[in-house]
Amino acid sequence: MTKAQVASDHRTMRARRVVTGVDAQGRSTFVSDEVVEERFVGDAFTVNMVWRVGGIPIPVDAIGAFREITNVPPERGFNFFITTFPPDSSWDYSKDYAKSLTELQADAAAGSQDDPSMHATNTLDIIVVISGEVFACVETGEILLRQGDTLIQRGTKHTWHNRTSSDCVVAAFMASAKR
Repeated sequence: MTKAQVASDHRTMRARRVVTGVDAQGRSTFVSDEVVEERFVGDAFTVNMVWRVGGIPIPVDAIGAFREITNVPPERGFNFFITTFPPDSSWDYSKDYAKSLTELQADAAAGSQDDPSMHATNTLDIIVVISGEVFACVETGEILLRQGDTLIQRGTKHTWHNRTSSDCVVAAFMASAKR
């Protein structure tokens, strides 16, 4: 399948963020309902930053901080993303993945002997496949994740491969971690 044959709309993927709170009478209410404006659009993936917290524990009425779109959560904090991976065949995997990681400011990139998309972050991640399927790859192998599957990524070298002809959408909770 050539790049021209694969139709991918990962660059247009937008996440909706609905936030609850308390009104003047102390009742629960919806305080916002909006399409996420804080996004990273790269050749390899599109990331919608849904929520970012600077530290835990947090007040329940804290506002998420969205000024910086980065893969690196604040120390003692977390990021929550919705990420779309287009089919590998729709872009130049060998160079564009590493480029997208750099542009997103991922905190640890591949070594010179690694697959150029292999990377590690100083985070503990909980990743759930919302739609589609994707291979989670580590140095010793790979496993296919499908809709509803969850991966707990504990700061190890990894990468993602979407070998289908459709986008894969995942939700990722990334907590700051120490080595």
